[in-house]
Amino acid sequence: MRTLLTRLAVPWSGILRSNPASSPVVSCRARRSNPEILPADRPECRDRPTGEISGLGPRARLSAASSPLDAHPRSSAAAWLRLCCFCFLALLCVKALAASRPNIVLIYVDDMGWGDFSCFGNRDASTPQVDRLAAEGIRFTQFYVNAPICSPSRCAVATGQYPQRWRITSYLSNRADNDRRGMAQWLDPKAPVLARILRQHGYATGHFGKWHLGGQRDVDDAPPIGEYGFDETLTNFEGMGAKLLPLTLKPGDAQPGRIWADAERLGGPVTWMQRSEITGGFVKAALDFINRAVADGKPFYINLWPDDVHSPYWPPVAKWGDGSKRGLYLAVLEEMDRQFGRLFDHIRNTPALRDNTLILLCSDNGPEAGAGSAGPFRGGKATLYEGGTRSPLVVWGPGLVAQDKAGTRNETSVFAAFDLPPSLLAVAGVAAPADVAFDGENVVPVLLGQSAASRTAPLFWRRPPDRKRAYGSGRLPDLSMREGNWKLLCEYDGTRPQLYDLGADPGESVNRAPEQPELVAQLTRKLLGWNRTMPPDTGPVLASGKPNVLFIAIEDRHPDGISLGSQLRDASAKR
Repeated sequence: MRTLLTRLAVPWSGILRSNPASSPVVSCRARRSNPEILPADRPECRDRPTGEISGLGPRARLSAASSPLDAHPRSSAAAWLRLCCFCFLALLCVKALAASRPNIVLIYVDDMGWGDFSCFGNRDASTPQVDRLAAEGIRFTQFYVNAPICSPSRCAVATGQYPQRWRITSYLSNRADNDRRGMAQWLDPKAPVLARILRQHGYATGHFGKWHLGGQRDVDDAPPIGEYGFDETLTNFEGMGAKLLPLTLKPGDAQPGRIWADAERLGGPVTWMQRSEITGGFVKAALDFINRAVADGKPFYINLWPDDVHSPYWPPVAKWGDGSKRGLYLAVLEEMDRQFGRLFDHIRNTPALRDNTLILLCSDNGPEAGAGSAGPFRGGKATLYEGGTRSPLVVWGPGLVAQDKAGTRNETSVFAAFDLPPSLLAVAGVAAPADVAFDGENVVPVLLGQSAASRTAPLFWRRPPDRKRAYGSGRLPDLSMREGNWKLLCEYDGTRPQLYDLGADPGESVNRAPEQPELVAQLTRKLLGWNRTMPPDTGPVLASGKPNVLFIAIEDRHPDGISLGSQLRDASAKR
């Protein structure tokens, strides 16, 4: 584009009669360095006398009294030609600016373990599409999500904040169950969602796949997904709006079945397709969206959030195997990888996209027991051990990531999903809104292979309120944190501490708490202090086993709209 602009500008430089400082080409470059500046915001465009053409100076004034247009027809034609050329070049500058801003694709897989991609050690299944992405990009082995279960994890990666701030601390369910656990019914549309911020700065934004941040079961009045900043959306049964719903087929079935049919009332249009092909359906929608964004000259941001490796598992009939839970999961995993290939190939084989697109791929939480694998880590989905919160992350972008880091593993940098929104805003050259305080940190040098540093602040977690026990794990810790290589887990009141040195013991097998009392006390103060700053849920009440407890979140507000905080009120009642 720069070459094209130069070639166009040089022959017309005499006609435009503009000095280098005001030439469209220079202005375009200036806008590249500061994408916040739009043509109408440039100083030379402000307070200009009526009729003066931007960039051409006073001689281009079109007033009837002084314009040479009336003097001679040739003069009139030449002036209009100059104007048309300038407008054409300005349009090219706008398109060049859009092309220079990187495209972003965030793939957030549902319930997949740290060790499930073959490039992360899986020897029971093959994931060649993701493996190739990793071979051309960077694998991060110390990346975390901010909750061990879907909805709060998605809340964090969407907002850059701890999900507890939005009272989303477990999976969103029906109204009564959300109330029972002290949770919101959906993500507040006022939350600082990454997609909305990017759209406000010229990005085309699309969400394709599982949402699960509002609109599920009997919660049919949640905001549509588009209200969170997306131009186009296509979801599954856990979201409002257009959706793909799954048909099921197993060996011996004469006709396909249907699951989650009740979700049709949560918006449409609805397309029914084989569950084993649904990732491909979301990929196709994403590709169509990409093509439209490119045609419109816009950079794009895409959520691709597939859900097929979440149970129930429905691989193609030909890959049904022995029908075991593990076998079905692996077959679905391989099929999901295959369907990713169409998206990866399109971006890789389109030079303008390959050199200016960043793909990030990870999981939303650890694996379900008996299905996926957490690799060397303890625990899985719904637990605060490493297997529940550590996620595989692959970052790909040949034109953006340091070339000498292609195919490498970053085993040093510790950061989390809520670090992605502030980082991706920085990649896009977009400043965070002044009224937004992210919990996440800008780790762009890490993502692009320019640094092996970690985020500076500790990471904190609170377990889902309904998961004191999960998948036969016994009583689970309520809180956890990581600072440096030290990982602390404990109860809400700080008792029953477990302390692990993850540098020497990533599998969390040796509790060092008895020999490190001072460190335990120090970390416990930080962890309990963090938890006190977060809105509460009913985790403590549910863990006590007390029946008939109704949680009511009372949002006290000052008459001027200032939030005075949330209170927890227990009321015995038969439900």
